[in-house]
Amino acid sequence: MDFVGSELRELRLWSVYVPSPREQLSSSFLLLLSIHRWLLLKTQWPTQSAEIMLSLTVVLLVTWNLGRAQESISWEVQRYDGWYNNLLHHSRGSVGARLLRLLPANYADGVHQALQEPHVPNARQLSNTVARGPSGLPSRRNVTVLAVFFGFHVLLDILGTEKPGCPAEFLNIHIPSGDLIFDPAGTGDVVLPFQRIHWATETGQSPNSPREQINEVTGWLDGSSIYGPSQSWSDVLRNFSGGKLASGPSGRLPRETDGRVPMWKALDPSTGQGGSQGIYDLGSAWGNENLFLQAESITWFRYHNHLATVLAQTHPTWSDEDLFQHTRKWVIANFQSIVLYEWLPTLLGRDVPEYKGYQQHLDPSLSPEFLAASGQFLATMVPPGIYKRHPRCQFQEVPGPGGPFPAVRLCNSYWSRESTRLQQADDVDNLLLGMSSQIAEQEDNVVVEDLQDYWYGPLKYSRTDYVASWFQRGRDLGLPTYNQARERFGLEPLQSWSDLAPHLEQQVLEKVAVLYANNTAGLELLPGGMLEADSSLFSAIILDQFVRLRDGDRFWFENTKNGLFTAEEIGKIRNTTFHDILAAVTHADPTDLQPHVFVWREGDPCPQPQQLTAQHLANCTPLMVLDYFEGSGTGFGIIIVVLCCLPLVTLFVAWIVAVFRKRDFKKLQKEQGPSVRREVTSEAIRAMEWHGPRTDSSPVYVQLQTDEVLKVLDGRGSVLRSISLKAHQRVEVILSSNKENRALLLKRPKEYDLVLLFSEEAERSNFIGKLRGHLEESSLRLHVSEMKEQNLMKRAVTQEQRKQMLETFFRHLFAQVLEIDRSDAGELNFESSQKAKESLMCELSRAEFAEALGLKAHSMFVDSMFSLADKDGNGYISFREFLDILVVFMKGSPEEKSKVMFRMYDIDENGFLSKEEFLRMLRSFIEISNNCLSRDQAEQVTESMFRASGFQDRDELTWEDFHYMLRDHDSELRLTQLCVKGVPEVLKQNLYSRVSFIKKNEPKGTISEEEKDPNLDTMSHFIEQEGRELRKRPGRKVNQYRLHLYTEAQRKKYKRNKVQQKIQEFKRFVENYRRHVVCVVLFSATTAGVFVERAYYYTFASPSTGITQTTFVGIIISRGSAACISFMYSYILLTMCRNLITVLRETFLNHYIPFDAAVDFHRWIAMAALIFSVLHTAGHIVNVYIFSVMPLSVLSCLFSSVFTDDGSQLPQKYYWWFFQTIPGMTGVLLLVILAVMYVFATHHFRRVSFQGFWITHHLYVLLYILVIIHGSYALIQQPRFHIYFIIPALIYSADKLLSLSRKKVEISVVKAELLPSGVTHLQFQRPQDFDYKSGQWVRIACMALGTTEYHPFTLTSAPHEDTLSLHIRAVGPWTTRLRELYSPESLALIGKLPKLYLDGPFGEGHQEWNKFKVSVLVGGGIGVTPFASILKDLVFKSSINSKLLCKKIYFIWVTRTQRQFEWLADIIHEVEETDRNNLVSVHIYITQLAEKFDLRTTMLYICERHFQKVLNKSLFTGLRSITHFGRPPFAPFFSSLQEVHPEVQKIGVFSCGPPGMTKSVEKACQQLNKKDQTYFAHHYENF
Repeated sequence: MDFVGSELRELRLWSVYVPSPREQLSSSFLLLLSIHRWLLLKTQWPTQSAEIMLSLTVVLLVTWNLGRAQESISWEVQRYDGWYNNLLHHSRGSVGARLLRLLPANYADGVHQALQEPHVPNARQLSNTVARGPSGLPSRRNVTVLAVFFGFHVLLDILGTEKPGCPAEFLNIHIPSGDLIFDPAGTGDVVLPFQRIHWATETGQSPNSPREQINEVTGWLDGSSIYGPSQSWSDVLRNFSGGKLASGPSGRLPRETDGRVPMWKALDPSTGQGGSQGIYDLGSAWGNENLFLQAESITWFRYHNHLATVLAQTHPTWSDEDLFQHTRKWVIANFQSIVLYEWLPTLLGRDVPEYKGYQQHLDPSLSPEFLAASGQFLATMVPPGIYKRHPRCQFQEVPGPGGPFPAVRLCNSYWSRESTRLQQADDVDNLLLGMSSQIAEQEDNVVVEDLQDYWYGPLKYSRTDYVASWFQRGRDLGLPTYNQARERFGLEPLQSWSDLAPHLEQQVLEKVAVLYANNTAGLELLPGGMLEADSSLFSAIILDQFVRLRDGDRFWFENTKNGLFTAEEIGKIRNTTFHDILAAVTHADPTDLQPHVFVWREGDPCPQPQQLTAQHLANCTPLMVLDYFEGSGTGFGIIIVVLCCLPLVTLFVAWIVAVFRKRDFKKLQKEQGPSVRREVTSEAIRAMEWHGPRTDSSPVYVQLQTDEVLKVLDGRGSVLRSISLKAHQRVEVILSSNKENRALLLKRPKEYDLVLLFSEEAERSNFIGKLRGHLEESSLRLHVSEMKEQNLMKRAVTQEQRKQMLETFFRHLFAQVLEIDRSDAGELNFESSQKAKESLMCELSRAEFAEALGLKAHSMFVDSMFSLADKDGNGYISFREFLDILVVFMKGSPEEKSKVMFRMYDIDENGFLSKEEFLRMLRSFIEISNNCLSRDQAEQVTESMFRASGFQDRDELTWEDFHYMLRDHDSELRLTQLCVKGVPEVLKQNLYSRVSFIKKNEPKGTISEEEKDPNLDTMSHFIEQEGRELRKRPGRKVNQYRLHLYTEAQRKKYKRNKVQQKIQEFKRFVENYRRHVVCVVLFSATTAGVFVERAYYYTFASPSTGITQTTFVGIIISRGSAACISFMYSYILLTMCRNLITVLRETFLNHYIPFDAAVDFHRWIAMAALIFSVLHTAGHIVNVYIFSVMPLSVLSCLFSSVFTDDGSQLPQKYYWWFFQTIPGMTGVLLLVILAVMYVFATHHFRRVSFQGFWITHHLYVLLYILVIIHGSYALIQQPRFHIYFIIPALIYSADKLLSLSRKKVEISVVKAELLPSGVTHLQFQRPQDFDYKSGQWVRIACMALGTTEYHPFTLTSAPHEDTLSLHIRAVGPWTTRLRELYSPESLALIGKLPKLYLDGPFGEGHQEWNKFKVSVLVGGGIGVTPFASILKDLVFKSSINSKLLCKKIYFIWVTRTQRQFEWLADIIHEVEETDRNNLVSVHIYITQLAEKFDLRTTMLYICERHFQKVLNKSLFTGLRSITHFGRPPFAPFFSSLQEVHPEVQKIGVFSCGPPGMTKSVEKACQQLNKKDQTYFAHHYENF
């Protein structure tokens, strides 16, 4: 069975390999033999039948092959890749075969770690000790330089181990401090990089299988250095015409490489040049290493073409393939013969054993010992320069810097691209002839400085030490010690250092002994072999290797059994020498060359002029250190800045979009609203108003009115300022006398000045003329003076300066009234005391007084109050006048305040207040609420108040009567004040430091706190009275929990220190938000786990590409964050599956997952994903920088599918990574998309341009496509995004398809009406099977608007209704256009109601209002819509006696004015009529009015309470619900509920409205949830 298995494997190998026509004949026979043997064993047929079948098969295959192959090829063509040379061991000697160790590996760990300092000497120190010495000593055997470089060419034919290994491992050479070549400055920091060579990845895992290196070329003497190590390589080299190799234009040089063959293209160390110039296509990738090796390769190139020409002349009928294969066969045979029988004996000085035939069981594999020994042996014979000579023995001078030189310098000839390269065919001839006449360096331990100090360097160093590098290479190979190698080859081991090299100076041996700690057993193979006097060890290793190569080669030319040559042809081959080859391929006569070109003997032609030394030659170009990032810093920085500025650019674009959207929206509002009244007349004069030194001037129109008023208007005609000129008898004007005389200053005492800049002096003169004539008509004087413009500007009192003066005015005003500390009022230093005095001396104009009260200058209240305060009647209020009136309101008694009010509205000052004056007073208060009451209502209130006080028969009231009318409101009057904008914060804190709580009714006999303490803060008492009246309704049974307001909560408080408080707050937070916390923690833990998994993988478990060692931080950050991004961007889709969330929130999962927080969780995931995206980008920026400074040898390991190491070492520039790779380009596009999506998704831009948000957020489709493409390139790892993406994508797609199926159905609108305050009421058909709950919302689109935008709105209809309804307020472009579309004018043109597209319903927190025993509904603005649905639903369920868990509902309606949403008042009225169980408590807060205890609000409050008392309904809303003024105090209100409902552990709070209001509710809930009391579960929604 083993035999069958081996045959099957052999059969498979043959079936995989498809031979070329020239190989098919021989291969077919081998295949037939394998099939025959397999069939015999497999089928066990009779032998005779099998033979018959085999015969038929042979006939068919031979016939088929003969029809295709050439008849002239009668032998088995040798494969290019070395396979199947040995038919028992097919891979021996093949490309990729392992080196054969002659001795066990000598690694530090026995596996793969190379020996390094301090276990072995420093490589550079060892090189200086062993190989340093004088050059210029000739070879003992007169070996020529031609033989040396021929040897290097032979090594290229059988060895290809230069390829660096992957992952990149380094055995860097540390240069001793003060090294004359590499560290002349003595820094001690110089490290020459040295990269380990390629190894078999399956080795080096255990001591039983130590690391073994790989040979990248064939291990046979088969001409692979001529024809390449593969058939594809050979095909590129061929001309496919006449059997020749492709040549350049001259025909005598190979073709320059075009990239199809992976020729090595290292940089020229003398010039730094790279590229393909001067690099020829040869059989060996390293054939262009230096000019002399290149010449050897060209010799065999020429010889092939020479033989092909001869054979073509002899056999004109042969095809190209015939000619090529015959020529190749003869070239290889001659090469084998010259190597074994001419060159090797010359090199070793001994004969090669006779050939005794092919030995199939002999392993000819190359050994690492041979690899090191051969290279080092030849290196000692390399001279510092090489002669060039003409055929007639004329040695050619070489030009160079500093004059001509006798020879080509070796150190300046590595990978040469300039003039020294072989540009002409004659250059090759001259170099070959020069090498044949030049005697090599002596076979000793000395290596010339061209190799030891100026060998071409690796990576970014242009130079390195050849000897030190080979010492490191020996350690990389795990070579045995010197003694172990000698014993292996039957040589005596070294016993003492004196026996090693008696021919050397004792000082050298002593230094070597010191380096090896005087331990001869530790001496390494290479330094030991170099120090030998007779090179016995190196010779033995080299001879052993070549003999094994010859005897184990089935295609050796002397093997008569392979059918390659006859005995006669073998003899002819044996007689062919390298002299014959050179004579055939050069222009030299045979007599111009010695017969044995590898040796020069006395009497041979053309002796060398002298033995060359470095002193005869040009200097070596010194070491250069390349900076791969040179010139890239600026561009790289610009790219980083651009990437960082992407959000800023997007912000700018979004800002432009917002500006245009606002402009369009304003234009739309103008089209719908009344046009702006323009007051600019033709007589108006255009100028620029100067506002101050740091403020831009603005264009204005100045217009003189007939009533001595100067008006300043803006470009639209709106009045900016009115200046009364008759207030003073003299009008002072100051003109500028320089700078084109354009400036004009109009001084305004007790106001800020007017500074105008005219375009030219003539316009200014025109204005002065008009002003003078206007004033003369009114008998007013004009005083004109001049000064320089700079002084004019300094003298002007600007609006900002006036504002600062008024701030000081009010600050000190209140400081005196309220006795506030000077520090609170603002300390004044000496420098500012004068300004303070000026401020206190200033007087307020009517406009400034109105602005201080927050009212219009012409309102009745301002007229009355200003007339009362202006005691001297000069039209201005001084500091003392304002102080007098303010003291009354701040500290006065109720009697004093009522007197002030009486005097304010006693217009005729007759001491009586008529009904008309009382009505005027009431109307002045109502004026501040946008005239929310009609005149009839105001008269009704007036009559009611007169009647209630018993004054129904009177037409006038005395002050006593007026005060008696307010007898029930002493507490309100006590708190009454004037609300002024300049009031210090200290006052506000004092006023509102006391809070109130809703409490249960006190038991009888209990003394209230105000009875206990008569000095109790009256504000709290005032709020109490409000609370007592919250739910009083005549004819109703009073609820057992009457609503009262007290100053302090009665629940016992526990004192804790701050740490305990924080701990308790944290516990309450976790308890209250445990679902949120658990979900966030689980998601965060999963994200962290994904990150850690990738980090661990690339740190410990990733394939050995070396990328982690190359960029550890960058790869960990980029890959970890990439995994997190993949996870987050995938599962963020689930937060947008609205249909799924709506369904799941009704299941038990809602107890564990906060589905109401889906949008918040979406934002949280998005922000976290953004952070990881930034991290991912930062990681890749680090990677790109590292990759941009990383040599190509390392990059080819990291990205083998992208880069091929060709020796150039130059990495791709940074911009290649960003803009010329799929991951780079998609990454940049992803950053752009993310920036656009995130910026337009911010709250501000979403409100300004919802369409922009809608469009940009739909870029998520492109985002996911780019993410998939971004990872699919598999630059670093295989794509993994699909692992996270598939499941969420399928769920989201299904949810989206469900929504799309609904969106396709048009919904007919049955009713549309335009309500006040910009509200549009739409009533439309209810789709079939459309089930929803109160509080849920839908998304609608209207195609008639020309857009597919879907906008969310809460349903205001109840679930039991047959139609659906929405109340949409026009606050943006879409809603405004929708309102316009359904206006009567538009409908008249269209003729029908436009249809809608509906998506939903979708669930959210408001639908859970009935799951709490106590629920608080807070609606602000248009945010009352979900509560309209809830209240309707509540009314219906109450009417059918449906069982409700909810026992009490508090509805808080926060509105600017009750007129905004009058449609809701109808719903509330219906609730009041049907609420028979006192289930709902409604509170309406009107926020437009002034602060609660302002004089105006106090009077309205008195009127409201009176109206409520008389008619049992609100004066403002017509409802029985209590109307409040100002903003609701949420925290005190919620705290009161804890007292009213002590048995309730959880209260549901549902808010919808402006973000500011919902934030206030959330803040109040969070504040109370920190305590060990009732938990307030807040659900809110902002659209």
